[in-house]
Amino acid sequence: MRTFDIQPVDRTMAPAIQQKIDNLNKPKGSLGRLEELAMQLCLIQQTLTPSLAHPCHLLLGGDHGIEREGVSVSPREVTWQQMVNFTRGGGGVNMFCRQHGFHLRIVDVGVDYDLSRVPGIIDHKIARGTRNFRYEPAMTVEEYDRALSVGAALADECQQEGCRVLNIGEMGIGNTSPSSIWMHLYCNIPLEECIGAGAGLNSDGIRHKYEVLKEAVETYRAYGTNKTNGTNGACEPVSYFGGFEMVTAIGAMLRAAQRRMVVLVDGFIMTACALAATQLYPAAKDYMIFTHCGDESGHRRMLDFLGARPILSLGLRLGEGTGALCAFPIVDSACRMINEMNNFKDAEITKYF
Repeated sequence: MRTFDIQPVDRTMAPAIQQKIDNLNKPKGSLGRLEELAMQLCLIQQTLTPSLAHPCHLLLGGDHGIEREGVSVSPREVTWQQMVNFTRGGGGVNMFCRQHGFHLRIVDVGVDYDLSRVPGIIDHKIARGTRNFRYEPAMTVEEYDRALSVGAALADECQQEGCRVLNIGEMGIGNTSPSSIWMHLYCNIPLEECIGAGAGLNSDGIRHKYEVLKEAVETYRAYGTNKTNGTNGACEPVSYFGGFEMVTAIGAMLRAAQRRMVVLVDGFIMTACALAATQLYPAAKDYMIFTHCGDESGHRRMLDFLGARPILSLGLRLGEGTGALCAFPIVDSACRMINEMNNFKDAEITKYF
């Protein structure tokens, strides 16, 4: 089973970092959240001069067996169609990556379509979609371990190119369903309060989605006492309900944390992946910057459970990692603040506090 050696950030440097921030030529605390972000960047990288060099974005695609139960307004073929669209530069993720200078990798880890000959798509397909978790585990323990390993390898590739900040997005019709269940199980929030419209369900659709997921959780609880899927402890809900793109994202997050990279966390789906990752390795949260609170029901409550303060709240629910890309300039401003602002002494300004 894939494991990760993730250490909490060493806070020994915190007083020196705070002293540098406080001595920048500005009123103490006047740059608010930027000062907090600068502290986190310095602690992650263990330096007074952090870098956001070569930002990378992983766009991971996978289909879900639970989609067959009508829990999404979008049909599953939209997954592969959008993956192809991304290779042509026509998606929201493409636009924002171009705008903010992110190197985009489009990766098929579980799309129910043959994309192996499509230029621009990296083929790491584990299977053509997960199984229907209404009746059985979404993946085997071997598939779960492979998905984690693919995510770790992708993070390693980014780091080898000089990447210091990693963003992750997803494309997978139906993936709000496992996200809602993870939220329910890990946060101990009633399932009905964890379920939203996803790609645009109406009230009847949301009610149907709740009934399907309620039955799936009941089946899981009966199955889970058996331990026959070869997993145990915190990882059980991850492998039982997760999509290949989601578990791959978790593997990338965990490896990035192990490599002391900055991990940007996007909306509802990626916050659910961050939630699962921190259940497995609590120290991973030290390396995560939560960038956006989206419009999906329950997202704010999941963030509250994690003790996370998102940078933006724009009502986005596109996914693909787009909210995090929109927030990146603010993280960049925090990095530039601590690296480029002058201090009182060098600027020859009287320090008045």
